[in-house]
Amino acid sequence: MTESLIEATAERLFGDHITTRMLAAAEQGTFPAEAWQAVEDAGLPRGLVPEEAGGFGMPAAEALAILRVAGRHVVPLPLAETMAASWLLAGAGLDIPDGPLTIAPVVKGETLTLSRRGQEWHLAGTATRIPWGRDAVAVAVLAEHQGTPMVVRLDRGGFAVTPGSNLAREPRDTLRIDAVLAPSDVAPAASGVDAQALRALGATMRSLQMAGATASLLSMSTQYALDRTQFGKPIGKFQAIQHSLAILGSHQAAAGAAAIGAAEAVGEGLRIFPIAVAKIRAGEAAGLCASLAHQVHGAIGFTYEHSLHYRTRRLLSWRNEFGSESEWSLLLGRHLAAAGPDRLWPEITSA
Repeated sequence: MTESLIEATAERLFGDHITTRMLAAAEQGTFPAEAWQAVEDAGLPRGLVPEEAGGFGMPAAEALAILRVAGRHVVPLPLAETMAASWLLAGAGLDIPDGPLTIAPVVKGETLTLSRRGQEWHLAGTATRIPWGRDAVAVAVLAEHQGTPMVVRLDRGGFAVTPGSNLAREPRDTLRIDAVLAPSDVAPAASGVDAQALRALGATMRSLQMAGATASLLSMSTQYALDRTQFGKPIGKFQAIQHSLAILGSHQAAAGAAAIGAAEAVGEGLRIFPIAVAKIRAGEAAGLCASLAHQVHGAIGFTYEHSLHYRTRRLLSWRNEFGSESEWSLLLGRHLAAAGPDRLWPEITSA
């Protein structure tokens, strides 16, 4: 696949700004403000926003490809979340603030209560596992009012934060919300956008990030196998290591292809079949590739000083966000069952 201009821009930007020292500092709670400013100056967070709303107006698949690059560099920034929040806000015709954003709710089954009091709106409830909640200048909330999906722009100050984290020590916070909102902060969601659509977008984003991270594992492991010598020759000369690298490469390739298909499906009305396939396949690859990469690196790969863990811990975290393999497998099975036997082959070939 030919690298697009936006991917090349992201590659240069992340290569210049994302360092091992920054990753270590981010795990200690330091938000990489300088790197975020560079990302925002390049316009990357508004990749999914139409041109008339201040975005690039590019195809969804091309915009989402940024996240595959971000996954390769394990960028410690809420880029995916800001892209999703901007997409939600733009679709509802609401203003998009500058700065890092996030979305809520993200845990399946969680809902927030949106009610109207005269000209004002009231939003209340608790949202857990919110990515980068403590660093967000605003949250794009998807809620329902009288059966209609609504988007709420909830600025900082409208929620209290209880810090939390995932295995990779990325912020996954609890937000307690009790906010009075102006009419200009609430609007109906774009046609077709509901909780399942937002979850599908999130799953696509995590699939792309995982595809990028597994690609970096393959590169790191291959280089290490060439550099590390044992018994007078590179360990990459041993059949067992070659076998591990071949398996790692095949899973990475499959995850990457599935993630690209999911990105294309976003631009085609968030088609569920390829998105479900991508989240399942990328999640499976995440666990297998992390295990194989650590096996190739041996004992050094398990040390905190080595950079391998920044990738493997994110892979193990991302695979369960916006739905695990089991959740998406169940949804995929129900989708195919509902389509009926005559649609099985067309569904598979159209993905």
